[in-house]
Amino acid sequence: MPETTPTRILLADDHALVRRGVRLILDNEPDLTVVGEAGDGAEAIEMTRHYHPDLVILDIAMPRLTGLQAARELSRSESGLRILILTMYDNEQYFFEALKAGACGYVLKSVADRDLVEACRAAMRDEPFLYPGAVTALIRNYLARAEDGDDLPEKAITDREEEILKLVAEGHTSKEIGDLLAISTKTVERHRANLLQKLGLRDRLELTRYAIRAGLIEP
Repeated sequence: MPETTPTRILLADDHALVRRGVRLILDNEPDLTVVGEAGDGAEAIEMTRHYHPDLVILDIAMPRLTGLQAARELSRSESGLRILILTMYDNEQYFFEALKAGACGYVLKSVADRDLVEACRAAMRDEPFLYPGAVTALIRNYLARAEDGDDLPEKAITDREEEILKLVAEGHTSKEIGDLLAISTKTVERHRANLLQKLGLRDRLELTRYAIRAGLIEP
């Protein structure tokens, strides 16, 4: 029988130790190979365009762009790419956001040694991989929506506002944010004012607290 080509994987996590541990798990399997490592969401997008992996594994809380933000962008721009979220957050909101962002699986870091390899293989078979708690959340959410006749609630802020909120919370100035996102400083200030108004917040400190609660940055 001819040998099949191993699944090419890009791994994105801002902690080098985590990447090393995950890489050991994956490279130990003959059908999986890690072709690159990224330290944040923006780098993950750049490296995906350079290496053309079959599968990208994204942490949620990363600098510059979160895993969810990167997943949204990659889902839009890279057809056929499979995306897994690997996270410490056992959180229904992140789980649903991950599905909406285009991820086909959600794996908890605490059980990565048990679940991650199977999640990668499921992704390549175009099958979803969900940890047991996520399955419960999905069923509970479906039943609640069926009972109420409701759709999933939309996010309070737009994707662009989320990008700006994250960068403000990380301490970037309006000019730096404008340079990073290729928009004018005035546009950044307008988005920032909209954020404060929409979220009912007063200043940068409160925006930072909100960003931590929303999982955009780590405390």
